[in-house]
Amino acid sequence: MTEANKDLLTIAGKQYQSRLLVGSGKYKDLQQTREATDAAGAEIITVAIRRVNIGQDPKAPSLLDVLPPSEYTILPNTAGCYTAKDAVYTLQMARELLNGHKLVKLEVLGDEKTLFPNMPETLAAAGTLVRDGFDVMVYCSDDPIQARMLEDIGCVAVMPLASLIGSGMGILNPWNLSLIIEQAKVPVLVDAGVGTASDAAIAMELGCDGVLMNTAIAGAQDPVRMARAMRLGVQAGREAYLAGRIPRRFAASPSSPMAGRLA
Repeated sequence: MTEANKDLLTIAGKQYQSRLLVGSGKYKDLQQTREATDAAGAEIITVAIRRVNIGQDPKAPSLLDVLPPSEYTILPNTAGCYTAKDAVYTLQMARELLNGHKLVKLEVLGDEKTLFPNMPETLAAAGTLVRDGFDVMVYCSDDPIQARMLEDIGCVAVMPLASLIGSGMGILNPWNLSLIIEQAKVPVLVDAGVGTASDAAIAMELGCDGVLMNTAIAGAQDPVRMARAMRLGVQAGREAYLAGRIPRRFAASPSSPMAGRLA
């Protein structure tokens, strides 16, 4: 077994080789969705149940026609929900559409302008979903206390935002992310705000277990090429994290030491 195959991402007891999770919205058509997903090497695909057809409308094209559950892990999400009640109902509907599927992504938004998470409603929904038997991955603020509360509730992964959804601003508060990573006993995945491959690499260098993105790929001028770039960025960041970077210092350190020189 290669080193890469040993370094697997485990979520809710299932192992994945890819640490890049992608969304399925905002592409020009379903074919581009599939091409970008494959270029990203993603195994987990998040789907906004309120916006994407996975069987709700039997007369319309279904995302599952191009991204079948036999090949990918479909991750239903609650994008567009602003209350715990709506989020819970949406995921219960997704479970029926996907034949009892348990792994879900919870997000409860605070307002339409910032799309920042409403943490009281998120905590309430998480508790209800966990008690109902769901494996909950949860979008949250980059607050270490809130992240710990979600883990204590029983969420299988916490997904703090790097910056606002769709903003492309990158990681604005690496210190908070580091605190969350340091304390977490479940996977930590950056969710929201990634703009380019270097943002993904930084997240992984900090020690994140993975990165989820949609707009950064689908909104690029060439989504398929950007998907490949993101794949490489995640891989490079993970390798750098595992390798262990040199410490930062305020003095030079020559690559060729003076001690032991020949002349």
